[in-house]
This record gives sequence, structure tokens and C-alpha cells, in this order.
Amino acid sequence: MLRRNRRAALALAVLLATSVLCAQQPVALTLTVVDKSNAAITGASVQEAGGPLLGRTDTNGQLTIHCRIPCRLRIEAQGFAGKFVELSASTTIQLDAAGGSQQVTVTAYRAPLGTLESPVTTRVLSEFALSTTASATMDGQMRQLPGVELFRRSSSLVANPTSQGISLRGLGSTSASRTLVTEDDVPLNDPVGGWIHWEEEPELAVDRIEVVRGGASDLYGSSAIGGVVNVVAARPTGTLGEVRSSYGGLGTYDTSGLLETTLGAWGLLASGGVIGTDGFIQEAPYQRGPVDTASNMHGQNGLIDAEHNRGPLRLFVRGSGFNEARANGTPFQQNGTRLWRYATGADWQGARNATATLRVYGSTEHYRQTFSSISNAPTAANPACSFRCGETPTRFSLIPDNELGAAAHWNQPIGAELLVIAGANVHDARVWDREQTFGTTPTLTNLHDHQRDSAGYAEAMWTHKAWLVTASSGLDWFQNYDVHLVAWNGSTWVPAATQPPSRDELIFDPRMGISRKLGSHWALSASGFRAFRAPTPSELYRSTQVGNKLTLPNPSLLSERATGWETGVASEWRWGTIRTTYFDTEVNRPIVAVTTNPNSSPILLLRQNLGQIESRGVGIDAEVAPKRWLVLDGGYQYAHAVVSRGTQDLGNWIPEVARNMATLNLRAFRPHLGTLSLQSRLSGRQFDDDANLFLLHSYFRLDAYGSHNFGPHLEVFAAGENLFDRSIEVSKTPTTTLATPRVARAGLQVTFGGAN
Repeated sequence: MLRRNRRAALALAVLLATSVLCAQQPVALTLTVVDKSNAAITGASVQEAGGPLLGRTDTNGQLTIHCRIPCRLRIEAQGFAGKFVELSASTTIQLDAAGGSQQVTVTAYRAPLGTLESPVTTRVLSEFALSTTASATMDGQMRQLPGVELFRRSSSLVANPTSQGISLRGLGSTSASRTLVTEDDVPLNDPVGGWIHWEEEPELAVDRIEVVRGGASDLYGSSAIGGVVNVVAARPTGTLGEVRSSYGGLGTYDTSGLLETTLGAWGLLASGGVIGTDGFIQEAPYQRGPVDTASNMHGQNGLIDAEHNRGPLRLFVRGSGFNEARANGTPFQQNGTRLWRYATGADWQGARNATATLRVYGSTEHYRQTFSSISNAPTAANPACSFRCGETPTRFSLIPDNELGAAAHWNQPIGAELLVIAGANVHDARVWDREQTFGTTPTLTNLHDHQRDSAGYAEAMWTHKAWLVTASSGLDWFQNYDVHLVAWNGSTWVPAATQPPSRDELIFDPRMGISRKLGSHWALSASGFRAFRAPTPSELYRSTQVGNKLTLPNPSLLSERATGWETGVASEWRWGTIRTTYFDTEVNRPIVAVTTNPNSSPILLLRQNLGQIESRGVGIDAEVAPKRWLVLDGGYQYAHAVVSRGTQDLGNWIPEVARNMATLNLRAFRPHLGTLSLQSRLSGRQFDDDANLFLLHSYFRLDAYGSHNFGPHLEVFAAGENLFDRSIEVSKTPTTTLATPRVARAGLQVTFGGAN
């Protein structure tokens, strides 16, 4: 009945979307591209942001294009710095000479930097790239970048939340991420376990995703060891409505809607959707037993954003909600999340390009999860069973939490060559963990934990001719305190005889970068950093389980400390960019899950601070457009990631990190034919455990997406994932689980409304 209701709701959404086919035709805009003296620039290329080439300017510096408002474009010309623009009417665009200021979107240093100027590796997934990827989830879309991986290989649609930490630069993760994910200076990492809720953002509400590789704790605080992922949300720029809906194999569905409007200085945007799947049994067919059921997820998300723009000042308030329910592969192993976020702030643009930003944010979350042990003994219902015959409930966990935070930073140019940046932030999280265990001696406990990270930072960025030098440092005061553990004795709550320890750490993180342009097309760069990641409440105080592996907490964990550097060469041409980087990162006292009893059921692991892990290797990133209708992008990462110091697991590979990983994506666009997009991914072998006993074999995966426009307002699309239906190993716990098999889905997108 539930499935029929979902399908009926989906059909209704599609019917409603089709009924609003009152969309306007794409708007004809005329662009005039000039230099600083207002002289026309001939042959300047005009390209959709991350998409196909739309044309080149004529001898008058003009080009007329047709696009839907708002038009997000990149303008480039030989000898001039490229520029990203967002337009709603015909306009004149002025380009600076190469070597002058360049307007870009990546904010690795909390200031605009171009591809050749940046001392670190950055990548941008544009709206076009996101919408033409076969995967409907954000983690699947990000996997088109080399070296981007979750803790495990599974899709977030069927993955246990405790395996949804993100990994960059071959550093791996546990349930927690060694990479920070933000949206408009608001951290999205879960305050309990550090994992990411990948279905939290409505699909149409994401404008682009910026990925910065390498440590950035000096500016961003805890968790920014492997890098920073910045989700850039869409903003109201006109009167527009969109509905995107699809349905496919395994009962996979995704429907998202967006409405935005502006009235004078005011702007309003609302977006929401539903996403989910009926899923599949992840256990390999030859190892399944009666206890195994389909892993699935059903979720809902929503967001509303109100803005007021007046002169140099922008004010905004934003709220969002997310709800999901998951089944994790057996009748008893389930979890659910309900999350509310809110944020408000201001952006100010001052004289001589000075800027100031203020953010105040918070969230409230309720998380629940059930745990069990799997038995191979026959049961009354299955007397002939000899493998995975039944399960016994072991624990129920209910975790409410809330977080509050604020961030402020200020940029001030001094003269023509120096930019000074200063800022401060504070992040406060309170977690209550209520645990009910089952068995011969059931227990009921309640733990409260309070974490706070307060930080200040400063940076100087100096440019002189072809040189750019940056120096920055951050000082963090991390506190874990007000920890209380009580147990129910049948009549009252009694404090535990030994209370978990409280601690605080003062952490200094410097960073320095340098780049040198060689002519108009080449640049050399180098950077070095210190970074840290504080242990999460989950790692300190609560157990997590995936499959038949139970990982126990450790209240004595210390923060991870990382030291790293990278050097590279970048090349940028009219037809694209290529960047090659050598990187080396050492993480001291990394928090890892060490196997303590491989023969128990469930298998027991314990979180510990190891001596040191190191990841060093080479990364290649490329994006080229050999034809105006064809774009190729992708890259390669080699990461030699091992335990480099300590008495345990010395020399072993870091779990869940492949030494070789490559991606190649193709996007072809012709106005009368439509869009064809292919995404391919090759990943080498890796290990699923710290002892390197459970080998996960290499795999190749190919996805495809195709769309066609029927008129200016209706787009029909189809997508296929894992087209060769490869059996991709995800984990061995100790039984083998597999990633999503071949799945196809089809849908449509309707756009209506017009610019003010």
C-alpha cells in the first residue's frame, strides 16, 4: 500500500508539473564584451558555467544568445582574465587584462582566486554538471571527481549513515569525515558523528559545488584535513518555477520543486522534494540467509530563503528541514533522522572592494537507530538454516542534539597588491545519547556531552606581477566538557561511578601558499599546512554497527593533527585547464577502528589513536572542450596511503582507500538533439579493515544520462547507473555486501515563469 501511495503521489506530481506548461521562451540577450578602455574584444568565448560553448563575440564585441533566466556564464578571451557572470538582461561585460583581478567562484582562501592563481587544487561542479549526471544523489554526483569517496563504496540511498563520511586525498574516514562540508559558511557535518546527510538539500536548490583539496583548518576549523566541500545554494534572482521528477528501477524516485520571485529589493525562494528507493539486498547472493532484507531509504526535504538587497548590503534568513527513514538490511536494523536548520546573516560590499560577512546558525536533530547480532544457528522458523538464520536485538539508541554557531570575516585590500583577511567563528554542539540494551542484563543509560570549537584567524595575500603569496594562521580552542553519564536502576537515575573525562585543546594551524604564473597559460604552485580534526561525540561515547561489525567508543580519544604539503603545475587555455599535483599528508594520532575480537558475533572493533598515517601521491585534474559542443573532464589519483608509524598495523593500507582511482566524463550538447552525458569511474583494490584481511577488488563503472527539450519549457531525460551491471564489492563484515546493481530511471523537468 505504501508503494502504491508513493507512486500515486509521484504521478500526481508529474501531472501537476505538466499542467503548468506556461513557461516563457528562452530570453534573447545581447552581450557586449570590452576591455578597461571600453574597446570591443573580438572572439571572446561565451560558455554556460561548466557547460557547452554558446558562441564567440563578433568584431563589435557582441554576441546574442538564448538562455533561461538567470543566465550563468563564463566569459573568456585571449590575453584577458576569465569572468563568471549571472545575467537577467542584455549588458556590457568588462574583462581585465591577464594578471589583473579575476572574478571566480572558488573561495579556498575566503577570497576569489583563479585557476592559475590558486596555490591549491580546486574543482567546481556547475549546475549543468550536476543536472546531467546519472546519479540523483549529491554523493553520486561528487564521485565524478577523482579521489572523492565515501567511507565505503555504496550509494547514500542504501548506506548506513555511519558509513557516509567523505574521504579526500586518500586519507579515508570512519563514520566521521576528514573533510568539512559547508553551505554558505554553515557546517553540514552531523554534530553527533561527523557524517553527511547527502539527501538533505533539495536537488533544484543547489547551484554548484566547490571542492578544495588539502588542509584548511586555519580558516575553517575542525575536520578540514582532507579539504573543504562548499555547497552553493541557489538564490532568488527572478520569477521562476521548476519541477523535476523521475522514477526507475528498485522503486527509485526523486521529485524536486523550486519557486522563486523578486519584488524590488526583496527576494524569496522555496524548494522541496522527496527522494528514496525500495532498495535491494546488499548481501552477496551466495551468502544470503533468511535474516537478510532490502536496504532502503525514503526521505523528504525542504528549504525557504528570504533576502533583502539594498545597495552594498544583503540581509537574508533561511530555514530547512529534512526527514528520512532507513532499513539497513535486516528486519531489526533501522534508523531515522529528523533535522531542522536555520541561518541568518549579512553580506556587505564596501568601498575599494572591502567586504564583510556575518552568519548566525543553528540546528535541531533527532536521530534513532536499532542494533542487532546475527546468528548462524537454525531457528524454529528455519530449522534447516545454517547461515545468517536470525537476529537478536541488542540495542536501541535515541539521540537528540542541537547546535549553535556564528561566523564573521572581513576582507580589506591595502593598496594594489595586498589583501588582508580576518575572522572568527564559534561552533557549539550539545548531544544527549539515550541507550537501551537488551539481553540477560538489560541497561538504560543517558549521556550528555557538550562540545565547543572557538577560533580566530588572519591571512595576508600579496600579489606582485606574476607572483601570489598567501600566509595565514588560525588558533582554535576545542572543548569537550559538561559530560554526564547516568543509568536507570529501576526506580531512579544514578550517576555512573566513573564519569567520562572532560578536556580542552588549544590548537595552532598555520598555512602558506605561493604561485608563479609563467606567461598567460602556465603556473607553478606550492603550499603547506597544519590542520586538525576533533573527535566526535559518537567516536567518544557511542557504539556504531555496520553489518556484523560493532565498533566501540573510546572516551580518551585526542584530536587528530595533520601536516601536509603539495606542489603542482597548472595550465589554462581557451579549450580547457589541466592541473597536476604531488601531495603528502601525515596525520598524527589518527582515530581509527582497530579490530579487537575478529571471532565474536558481532565482530568487535575499538576506536583508538594510532601512531601516524600518511597519504602521498599524485593527482591530475582536467577539463577540456575540444569542440564547442563537447566537454571532457575527469582525472586520476594515485595515493600511497599507509600506517607509517606506531606498534599496530604498521605498513598496512589505510582502510577503504584505493591506490589508483580515475574518472572520465563526457558531455555533448546540441540544441536540436539534446544532451548526452557519460560518467565512468575506475577504482583499484582496497581493504575493508585495519588488519588488511578483507580485500575489496577493483571495479569499473559506467553511467549515462540523456535528455531532449520538447520546446523551451519541457525537458525529458533518462539515466542509467552501473550500465554493465558489475558486482562491486562494498564491504566484508565479514560477509560480502555489494553496491547498487544496474538501475535505470526516466523523468521530466518543467520550467515556467520569467524574469522580473
